[in-house]
Amino acid sequence: MKLNEDDSSDLPREKIVKYGASSLSNAELIAIFLSSGVIGRNVIQVAGDLLEKYGNLQELGRLPVSEYMNNKGIGPAKACKLAAAFELGTRLAKEELRTIPLDTPELIYKHFSHQMGNLPNETALVVTVNSRLEHTSTTTVSVGTVNETTAHPREVLRSVITRNAYGFILLHNHPSGDPSPSPADHRVTENLEQAANLMQIRLLDHIIIGRPSPGRLPYFSFRAGGKLNS
Repeated sequence: MKLNEDDSSDLPREKIVKYGASSLSNAELIAIFLSSGVIGRNVIQVAGDLLEKYGNLQELGRLPVSEYMNNKGIGPAKACKLAAAFELGTRLAKEELRTIPLDTPELIYKHFSHQMGNLPNETALVVTVNSRLEHTSTTTVSVGTVNETTAHPREVLRSVITRNAYGFILLHNHPSGDPSPSPADHRVTENLEQAANLMQIRLLDHIIIGRPSPGRLPYFSFRAGGKLNS
């Protein structure tokens, strides 16, 4: 069934027109991009199958175009639409950063979780801010393996100094989803804090991005955890 093959007011497009996009479920939003289903499964059911198979939107957004195409009824055109939809979400989050002070770990996680949660390897980013703690730049300083990356203080501070930033935040992800810091994460933070203090640059936080799970936060903040002295 295609979206336009039924005049029911419960169809996703009808609901968007009448009530707005926020009224749709995740499966219904995905169905908008898929447009049509397969024999025996309408488009909303196909969208629901995707969510059930991959777990949630964040996991779905991590997939390459080729993986979307491994699902029945999803060819290159539909796969590209899905990839474009998730990329638009990432870019929207980046635009919002320009005017929102990054003054809490919760806000930082909110604005970077989609971008970093979709990465297959550990990646370190340096986020610079002005004196109002507003975002001024984001620089990738390291891309590692599925469970390790190296952020050398020299590379981190270079991106801060060249932008004449007031301060910076180091971010890196754990593809496993568990944001608990490793001994290596603690060593990197200690070395970076010492180097930043020597250069009189403000290290505002080091945040590890994970994924939501019952009983724990989806991120770890070294500042909130009392692991930064300055």
